[in-house]
Amino acid sequence: MRLLQGDCRELLPGIIKETERPVIVTDPPFNVGYHYDTYGDRMDETEYYGMLAGLLRLAPAVVIHYPEALHRLSIAAGQAPQRVVSWVYPSNTRRQHRDIAFYGVTPDFTRVRQPYRNPGDMRVRELARRTGGAALYDWWEVDQVKNVSKEKTAHPCQMPVEVMERVVGVLPDGVTVIDPFMGSGTTGVACVRHGVDFIGIELDPAYHRIAERRIGEESCLIGS
Repeated sequence: MRLLQGDCRELLPGIIKETERPVIVTDPPFNVGYHYDTYGDRMDETEYYGMLAGLLRLAPAVVIHYPEALHRLSIAAGQAPQRVVSWVYPSNTRRQHRDIAFYGVTPDFTRVRQPYRNPGDMRVRELARRTGGAALYDWWEVDQVKNVSKEKTAHPCQMPVEVMERVVGVLPDGVTVIDPFMGSGTTGVACVRHGVDFIGIELDPAYHRIAERRIGEESCLIGS
């Protein structure tokens, strides 16, 4: 477990070279003008997608973004994802879902189980008894982290741990997850829960401290 404070554009290439079986897993800044304390969220669009495409050239990657942005990223990177999942969050906001694209890595949805639909059906009950639940579908309904959520931190765009747990849970064994835009550390928390090696990079010192605290607390809980 390594948590680094700095610019991923400078640190990531060296980290990738020294890491066995790296997989980038990230929910990057969306370049839509969110207010972050240390960095701007309004890069030139060509520069922005060029930066994200550069990540895909370094290692297999899982990227969470709005669907239109993932199409643009795929074009910029010259590659299509192996799988795409929709994360849906019914809310009072204009946008109701994001997509999760797996580039260069094939997820195994049988590794994470969920309740079957129509649990009252006798055949479904028997199926659930034998299998322990259904393999993950490609449509995940998980609420966003809102100001009233227990896990909310000072980070303005915090990811739900449940979403990142599913992402990490369907990856192959033996990978090291690298999040170059670590933010509040949600990916790291998910990795601790799944026993997956994790390297996080965050530019903002305050967000880095939040990630250190959250991941440290989770490690203590798992170890106790």
